[in-house]
Amino acid sequence: MKTSQSFRIYFTIKSDKEKDGKAPLYVVVTINKEKCFIALKQKMVDISIWDFGKGAAKGTKNEIKELNAYLEEVRLKLGNCYKELQLKGKLINTRSIKSLFLGEKEEAFTLSSLISYHNETATTDLKWSTLKHYYVTQRYLKKFLEQHYNATDIYLRELNYKFVKDFEVYLRNHKPKDHQKPLNNNGVMKHIIRLKKMTNLALNLHWIDADPFATYKLKIQKVNREQLSDLELKAIEEKIFGVERLEMVRDMFVFCCYTGLSYVDVSNLEAEHIVTGADGDKWIRTCREKTLIPVIVPLLPKALAILDKYKDNERALYDGRVFPKISNQKVNSYLKEIADRCDVTKNVTFHIARHTFATTITLSNGVPIETVSKILGHTKITTTQIYAKVVERKLKEDINALKQRLTK
Repeated sequence: MKTSQSFRIYFTIKSDKEKDGKAPLYVVVTINKEKCFIALKQKMVDISIWDFGKGAAKGTKNEIKELNAYLEEVRLKLGNCYKELQLKGKLINTRSIKSLFLGEKEEAFTLSSLISYHNETATTDLKWSTLKHYYVTQRYLKKFLEQHYNATDIYLRELNYKFVKDFEVYLRNHKPKDHQKPLNNNGVMKHIIRLKKMTNLALNLHWIDADPFATYKLKIQKVNREQLSDLELKAIEEKIFGVERLEMVRDMFVFCCYTGLSYVDVSNLEAEHIVTGADGDKWIRTCREKTLIPVIVPLLPKALAILDKYKDNERALYDGRVFPKISNQKVNSYLKEIADRCDVTKNVTFHIARHTFATTITLSNGVPIETVSKILGHTKITTTQIYAKVVERKLKEDINALKQRLTK
């Protein structure tokens, strides 16, 4: 980790470019072993008076004193350039020092300007529930820059494979203070994917010429998605908690186990989304918050019973919702308490309800995967296959049915 920088200035002449006994004068800036030469074009120095060891002219003549005084002015100016970049929290390297010293126009395309542009333009394409994760990635990038570059920003031209790899290593080693567990592999990859999406935007805008991810390989690990078994779901359904907050969260969770709705979709569910179908049965007709894809969900008896329980709930009616409002963080916290009280050892989060609907409630009971995919609002069957696996009970039933057909 870079927490400090070495900054050195010295002067030299290039005797290989000698002309009429004089050579051009250069100032050399070194930062963390990175070196750059800046030509002081207005100065040609007599080789005979130059002291290469001291990096200055030798002698007492007035013209030599003037030259050495000029060198000190250059040294002071470069030192001020370094301090200015420090104070502004900008990336400090030989290129930025040279650019500021020569008065070149400051590079407009920085990582922070790219992130700002992305977040401004993404509001029309991404829901806040998705966009907020980019702000988390932005905070991680800021901490990474502070610790590794002593800066709060970096030019896009500085982004390369090493930057991406160093950011990955930083995320893997980071010990967050706002939650107990460090990021797992897929958590790290999600931040890398968001950075990649933003650099792709920079490429499309022609803000950068080279793709920092050209040779980088994402390492996504396949996760075995859990769902509740029939017995675990029944234990949660039938448990009497005697605590209103736990009862409410349990009801919302079980409702989603029988409808396949996500947390955000059930939170936004309104009475007008409950419709009567042509068959006379009740259905949910809404759009997924995440993708805006329309979904039509048949209401099973247990889901209908929960709706009936909350039809006169004052908190829900006040907000114009089917269920009272509660934050996702609190919901998942209460679910852990619910799981503990019901002796469910799995890591129960609200999203496990969607997995339970896909697997335990529908697929394992013979509902075709095409139907399940439609109810879940997926555009591809492959997405549903990731969510839902055929459980052992369904597999055994299918094999027994096959055996019966083969013995006829």
